[in-house]
Amino acid sequence: MKHLIVNGDDFGASPGVNRGILEAHRRGILTSTSLMVDMPWSEEAAALGRVAPDLSVGLHVQLDGNGKGPTPLAPEDGLAEVLRQIRRFEDLLGRPPTHLDSHHNVHLDPRFFPSFLEGAARCRRPLRWQAPVRCVSSFYGRWGGESHPEQIGVESLVRLVEAEVHDGVTELCCHPGYPDPDLRSSYFSERGIELATLCDPAVREALDERGIQLIDFRDLPASLGT
Repeated sequence: MKHLIVNGDDFGASPGVNRGILEAHRRGILTSTSLMVDMPWSEEAAALGRVAPDLSVGLHVQLDGNGKGPTPLAPEDGLAEVLRQIRRFEDLLGRPPTHLDSHHNVHLDPRFFPSFLEGAARCRRPLRWQAPVRCVSSFYGRWGGESHPEQIGVESLVRLVEAEVHDGVTELCCHPGYPDPDLRSSYFSERGIELATLCDPAVREALDERGIQLIDFRDLPASLGT
């Protein structure tokens, strides 16, 4: 059976991102999101997450504070910071995160990877790019300093799903949102294109035709037959 988790990163990054993620969930195929807990709009995102019971909300760990540039955090402080952000998430949502990942995939840095593994183990939650969930991150519309909107349109997403979603559980990373002045990110206009793509009925039809079932991280044990 093919199972797909569609996860929107950067929940809490700005009001427009918050609104876009909720819209992609309610009108589109997005089943999950990852919350930044130290942004000015984190509390707003948490409030939206609490009134969307079908939305899986995980933790999008930031080790660089403002989301830009190399992390200033020493590796020996990594675990304490991951655990602090888990506690902050629980304060905001009133429950543990459904999964863990990180801004700019800093958890894949060998200096910090053990801290993330330990943090995920302590809260008994899956960590992105760790078995049994396969992660696909190529639904992205900017590289080399240039925008590539053709890579995040409906046809591109359908091709990507057809090529990358196999038996088992796959996570598709995405970044939907409404661009707004508060968004401190080079990934700007592309978020609106992603939002439109995720909400296009043709995408859901394509998933149905290919026998792909949408789930979220809370469905993970059942989907694995455990």
